[in-house]
Amino acid sequence: MLDLDGVVYVGQDAVPGAPEHLEAARGAGMRIAFITNNASRPPEAVAEHLRDLGVTADADDVVTSAQAAARVLLDRLGEGASVAVLGAGGLTEAVTAAGLRPVGVRDEAGAVVTGYGPDVPWRDIMRAAVRIRDGLWWVASNTDMTIPTPFGLAPGHGVQVELLRRFAGVDPVVAGKPARPLLDETVRRCGGERPLMVGDRLDTDIAGARAASLDSLLVLTGVTGLPELVAARAEERPTYVAADLGGLTSAHAAPETKDGEVGLGGWTARVADGALAVAGDGGADDWWRVVAEAAWAHLDETGEPVRTEGLTPPE
Repeated sequence: MLDLDGVVYVGQDAVPGAPEHLEAARGAGMRIAFITNNASRPPEAVAEHLRDLGVTADADDVVTSAQAAARVLLDRLGEGASVAVLGAGGLTEAVTAAGLRPVGVRDEAGAVVTGYGPDVPWRDIMRAAVRIRDGLWWVASNTDMTIPTPFGLAPGHGVQVELLRRFAGVDPVVAGKPARPLLDETVRRCGGERPLMVGDRLDTDIAGARAASLDSLLVLTGVTGLPELVAARAEERPTYVAADLGGLTSAHAAPETKDGEVGLGGWTARVADGALAVAGDGGADDWWRVVAEAAWAHLDETGEPVRTEGLTPPE
């Protein structure tokens, strides 16, 4: 299960090597699923974007938070129920595909579902807020506070969720990461005996996997860098760490600790006076693994993140 932005692509471009690494993973027998918290685009639009980047993808390979939200609604309301939709076309399409009936925010409904939609009128947001305050059950596709755009990071659906929550005094049921429904929906649709969540964000991708008792692989091609990795709380720590998606098909040896020194693949890491020092030579994946092991041991023991001044990850 792969997150998209920061894992498969960054902005408008594929992460270097990502299409080739994914083909290698398929060749090794892995079922690839692409998951996204963005509820605005239907699966086929996401798959088309991936194909444009050289990544093999069909609509059935994509699972969105809109689909996960629709499943949550269906499980509670039953087929044919009316749901007020506040969001973009991808959310309406998912609700319809689940056998529910999408209606406007002023119509009779058993619930309201909200998702990112750049063209949602303010009057509809106000109407939904009042109905939620008055007791209408609320499902939110996700709570991401930002969303990447051609002009930089912009307010995401989480900003709208916070507005509605503060006005109505109600917390929604959340479908997207780090909540569990999106991961459960992906496993339901795609199968797999040993699901693996692959992501670049500790607070959503990795924390969501841990909360769902799933293994996870953190790749260092997106928002998580050295400062974030060494400060990761226990509930945000991945099962595996790799520089990029090549980690899907490489061996993940565990670092060994002896006399306070962590070693693996030609690298050694040690913390002295709160500063992390790394010596040796080897591959980038093993560098990240010894760094994580040494830093987390220090954090657990002292409650303080290590200092990393002067450390530069290998290419």
